Amino acid sequence: MADHGAPKYSTAPGNDYEQHEGTYEDFLALTKWVVIAVIVVLVFMFVFLT
Repeated sequence: MADHGAPKYSTAPGNDYEQHEGTYEDFLALTKWVVIAVIVVLVFMFVFLT
């Protein structure tokens, strides 16, 4: 079989790691706020529905 070697992701054209990391940070921030909102809703449900 032919030996193609390891792929070189860091030098491939079109990789924009700064944008990727920014998008990931935005995803984490959104996830954090969604979890906080769900917790707040559950607390309100516990207080007002019991």
